[in-house]
Amino acid sequence: MRFCHHRDTLSDRILLASASSVRRHPDHPDSTKGTDMGPHPAVAAIRLAVRRVLHDVLNELNKIPSAAPRSGGCSTAAPGSDDRPVVLVACSGGADSMALASALAFEAPKLAVRAGAVTVDHGLQPGSDLRAAEVAARLTVMGLDPVESVAVTVGRAGGPEAAARDARYAALDEAAERHAAAAVLLGHTRDDQAETVLLGLARGSGIRSLSGMADVSGAGGRYRRPFLRLDRQTARKACLVQHLPVWDDPMNADPAYTRSRLRHEGLPALEKALGKGVVEALARTARLSRDDADALDAWAAQADEAVRDDAGLLECAKLYALPPAVRRRVLRRALVAAGSPAGSLFARHVEEVERLIVGWRGQKPLNLPGRVEARRQGGRLVIRQS
Repeated sequence: MRFCHHRDTLSDRILLASASSVRRHPDHPDSTKGTDMGPHPAVAAIRLAVRRVLHDVLNELNKIPSAAPRSGGCSTAAPGSDDRPVVLVACSGGADSMALASALAFEAPKLAVRAGAVTVDHGLQPGSDLRAAEVAARLTVMGLDPVESVAVTVGRAGGPEAAARDARYAALDEAAERHAAAAVLLGHTRDDQAETVLLGLARGSGIRSLSGMADVSGAGGRYRRPFLRLDRQTARKACLVQHLPVWDDPMNADPAYTRSRLRHEGLPALEKALGKGVVEALARTARLSRDDADALDAWAAQADEAVRDDAGLLECAKLYALPPAVRRRVLRRALVAAGSPAGSLFARHVEEVERLIVGWRGQKPLNLPGRVEARRQGGRLVIRQS
């Protein structure tokens, strides 16, 4: 992985000069208000969403004693800079993240927040490095500082989409650590949430998958998604009226990728068959499912201690007495703790282990992802890595 701060090359100066005209548009985040009518409704919506998240971040920082380190390595001051808290935006140059960057650039100064940005070059397309440099230049024009372009190497584990996502988040985590960022803003919209719910439904992997993306996630609540209640069209409209250039990633329209097919074929077909409002309903399902999943996870965490003997082994009789949804969560926790990778541990694996409890007939030990073995012995469930 390599990263660089945006540098003032000749091509960058040309881009900055052309972009400076954008700054004079009345609705641009760094321009004057221009009219008494206020910003366009789409611009007002994205700014309000970001403002609320920034208030949440600041309120959380104010609850932390100044001498105490923040979870996830964050602090309220970036080394070598002023003492304002740093909030970064992850920006690909697409409409969603450009709209998010513009709103952060507008709102952060009013709240004494230092706003920066990171753009990740996945290196999957010719000229991706130049495109990342262009995005960095545009973010610099907005007044964001620091601005970094980070190049990553995308592996193959889990497929191209998952591998790119893993590389991207690793880069964002490192950037957040470098700048002691209080938060990193992500541009996922309500449409992205609906797609995530449908993908989880297709996998048949339970209510946690149906809960989609959380408003707050990551170590210490690092990642924030201000746009989960806004649709993609609002973000695109906000870019249009602010004259913000955007880049449409051709991979998002490539039918070789599952999410792309769902976006351009699956969801439109659902809306045609069921009527408008499908996206909003799916996003609402995600919020409701997340509340239920969180409650069940909390129950399972408490039950985990109650179903173990003095040696820490799981007692089959006590597991049998638990409600199935709680029992499966206890089993999954135990398997992951033993070394089974969470991303490779599917519902069918947990169900096979559960049969050692509810359908015991002398089965042989089970071999699970991560070289983890589960077997029933003496009324106990023994889970260990081989």
